Amino acid sequence: MVGLSGGVDSAVAALLLQRAGHQVCGLFMKNWDEDDGTDYCTAAEDYADAQKIAERIGIELDSINFAAEYWERVFAEFLRDYEAGYTPNPDVLCNREIKFGLFVDYVEQLGVRTIATGHYARGEGRDETFELFRAADLAKDQTYFLSCVPRLRLGQCLFPLANHTKTQVRQMAKCNGLHVSEKKDSTGICFIGERRFNELLERYIRHKPGEIVDAKGRILGEHIGLAYYTFGQRKGLAIGGKQDAREAPWYVMEKLEDSNRLVVTQNQNELMNYELEAIDVNWLVDDPSQHVNCQAMVRYRQPPAPCEYSIERNNIRVRFDSPQRAVTPGQFVVLYQDDKCLGGARISRVMN
Repeated sequence: MVGLSGGVDSAVAALLLQRAGHQVCGLFMKNWDEDDGTDYCTAAEDYADAQKIAERIGIELDSINFAAEYWERVFAEFLRDYEAGYTPNPDVLCNREIKFGLFVDYVEQLGVRTIATGHYARGEGRDETFELFRAADLAKDQTYFLSCVPRLRLGQCLFPLANHTKTQVRQMAKCNGLHVSEKKDSTGICFIGERRFNELLERYIRHKPGEIVDAKGRILGEHIGLAYYTFGQRKGLAIGGKQDAREAPWYVMEKLEDSNRLVVTQNQNELMNYELEAIDVNWLVDDPSQHVNCQAMVRYRQPPAPCEYSIERNNIRVRFDSPQRAVTPGQFVVLYQDDKCLGGARISRVMN
């Protein structure tokens, strides 16, 4: 069962599996309702594309609506995190809760034991022996977003695009008459689509204005609500040209929840962090203690940076060899040993 999204990646994944001799069928998952009062969700258009893909390849296509579950398990958590001052990553939650959670549960009820997706990642082994590796196309590698999916769930999945680049995937789609060969990549977050991010937050999170201050407590301006800002942010602060301040950009350095203050700095060195703590680690290896000297990413598409970690119950403390810019609570730290993904955890605290 291939998760057929209506995009080029899952279409080619299904095609490759079919050519390899697998009995393939598709499942379209609707994770957001079009009737939310906006024109941003493309579920209807994507489903129509998935139907055309299935017809062209010659496979059956089923569909299922997970919108209610997505709201409860992903979107509601997303809003709670923002209101608490964190910067969440709904793609990681969607993979864990929906694409490798409810999707797997659903196909198991149908008697299907193996799923496949269009993710750019490489898997070796099955079930409890499964290991996750970065894809050949490092520019598109998506192991960062898969790092918090339980190992047994990933062990039921095939990743047909592991050794293909995005350019090759588009070319294969074109050569096989798939109309989505040049379809634009989705943002990955259906409920955001092409809208401005603040427009989304304003629908669900009320403004709670407060003071913007520098590290010395000097008031520089007013923010609209801590939820609307993230660590390292430069744009949208509207505090340029302040008296007794040098002509240089301001960056978000800290959120003070108790006083509802947003702390900013002009010194980028104050945005650098050597150490972090992360909670609820999801391990994808048998013995994590063998890999304490490794590399880690604190955001998608960042080159993995050398580090070491220590394990404290189900949490980890990671210290980098060199400082990392604007490490953000609520995001995820993902650990690697060369190309092998060791696991991931949610960042809870950062230290200099």
